[in-house]
Amino acid sequence: MQTYKILIVDDEAGMRSGAERSLEGFEVPLEDFSDSVIFSVRTAATGLEAVEAIAADKPDMVLLDYKLPDITGLEVLERTGEAAKDIIVVMITAFASLEVAVNATKRGAFDFLAKPFTPEELRSTIQKAARHIYLQRKARRLEEEKRQVRFEFVSVLAHELKSPLAAVEGYMHLIKERLKGQELSSYDSMVDRSLIRMGGMRKLVMDMLDLTRLESGRKKREIAPLDLVKQARNAADAVTEQAKAAGVTIELTLPEELRANADAGEMDIIMCNLLTNAVKYNKPGGKATLTLKASDGWIDITCSDTGIGMTKDETARLFREFVRIKNEHTRNIPGSGLGLSIINKVAQLYGGDISVDSECGKGTSFRVRLRSAAPVPQPVVSLNPAVHGISQ
Repeated sequence: MQTYKILIVDDEAGMRSGAERSLEGFEVPLEDFSDSVIFSVRTAATGLEAVEAIAADKPDMVLLDYKLPDITGLEVLERTGEAAKDIIVVMITAFASLEVAVNATKRGAFDFLAKPFTPEELRSTIQKAARHIYLQRKARRLEEEKRQVRFEFVSVLAHELKSPLAAVEGYMHLIKERLKGQELSSYDSMVDRSLIRMGGMRKLVMDMLDLTRLESGRKKREIAPLDLVKQARNAADAVTEQAKAAGVTIELTLPEELRANADAGEMDIIMCNLLTNAVKYNKPGGKATLTLKASDGWIDITCSDTGIGMTKDETARLFREFVRIKNEHTRNIPGSGLGLSIINKVAQLYGGDISVDSECGKGTSFRVRLRSAAPVPQPVVSLNPAVHGISQ
């Protein structure tokens, strides 16, 4: 619930007290936002009192009489200047005229209420003004959040690209200066390291494109009957070489067949990212297990590993873009920090989600739940791209 401060400025004591009684405790419901507004009321009898009151404790709204004993309501607006910025002003007067209305509007008045008015007319005007304030402030907050997200996104992206670019540039300078002589084979290790770094940058760019396509709804989806068992075997094959190099065994626990209406590329994203993480964050001699199961209208894709695991604090930070778990065990593991975020957004397209269970030093298990019914193609809306994923 929001509380808005109202200043009532009128030289008639009866008018001030009547308006105060009408508004004190009055509540404006905002059903669309599951919120409401109530009011805290103050009063002033003269224009100069109003100027002082606005300067001392800026109100959200001012009910301002046009004709006051010392200065006019328009002069109150002129004297408050910047202090009156963002204040919603409703002019009230018994001397309504087109000229007064035009001048008041030019000086920032939101609405005009002619005396005499009923409590219902007053509340209706205040309700309209309160909704205007609420929507205006919410729009500003969203715009500020958008700017902050954009800034964080660009900052993190620059940081993620700066290190590999600097490394590749350094290797290129060493090769150009023939630091190791004229024998080309002497530079093979530098070329290999540069290619690895460039591969990481390419993966980051591709992950970013996947993420933006998913969030914008522009990713072309081809929903068709699909055998997820076959998809799981293909994903395991794609990660086999990486697993061998890391000394990790991949195991599949699959039914004979599991069919669903899905996009093949999206299922590849889920399974390949899960298995890749299970291999990267495992231990030599460890195991990565991919399990498929269907029950009660849901399909569960679970990937467990016997790797380094995470603490509760670390798991609480997962599923946000560019968030990578960095500690002594993960410091040298490459990744974009977008993999789990992308999985999460794909799961949402199927009315599902992703969850994690992990124990530091013993391993991690991710479970992706998808509705088995045909998904409805729709974009995943991210109000706060504040960020999802450890690394890919």
